[in-house]
Amino acid sequence: MKKIIRYPFTVVRRLYDWTAGWAHKKSSDYALFSIAFIESSFFPIPPDVLLIPLVAANPGNWWKKALICTFGSVCGAFLGYAIGYLFYETAGIIIVNFYNMQDAVKILGEKYADNAFLAIFAGAFTPIPYKAMTITAGMFKISLLTLFIASVIGRGARFFMVAGALRIFGEKIKYTVEKYFDVLSIAFLILLIAGFAAFKYLLK
Repeated sequence: MKKIIRYPFTVVRRLYDWTAGWAHKKSSDYALFSIAFIESSFFPIPPDVLLIPLVAANPGNWWKKALICTFGSVCGAFLGYAIGYLFYETAGIIIVNFYNMQDAVKILGEKYADNAFLAIFAGAFTPIPYKAMTITAGMFKISLLTLFIASVIGRGARFFMVAGALRIFGEKIKYTVEKYFDVLSIAFLILLIAGFAAFKYLLK
């Protein structure tokens, strides 16, 4: 069986810690947008890693953080699309090989032929690596309007659901996140890796 991710767990953990570390800096909103942007095309750590501690620290601004995250991710989707549409033979192949997504590219081509909107929405809302959806959408020349609408709905629903849940449970969630952050981070990493596994196997 082929490996799902080529880089070791320690590298993922360092990237995770680096991403979460922006929650304690003044430029955290810019970092949230930037991480959401690059995650849509090549960065392995989802923006939820930063969104969660930011909302937990200030639940009153939950909608603002979710909006920033959604906007950054949707903008980044167009970069992923451009990579697939214009630079697949160079940058696109590098990313596909790095994440070992060769077989999945063929599968997504079939999914797009059936229902491109639902395929992109599934990648936008679930732990399935969204970069795979955006790059292949460009490669298979899916309508930009379809990409945009599916991304706005899928990414928006995901990030507003996460932030909204944190807002509803407020201090209890904040206390849990702060006290059990290490445990939660490991659990989140397991979900991240599971997302890659689901992308490779469950879409067949």
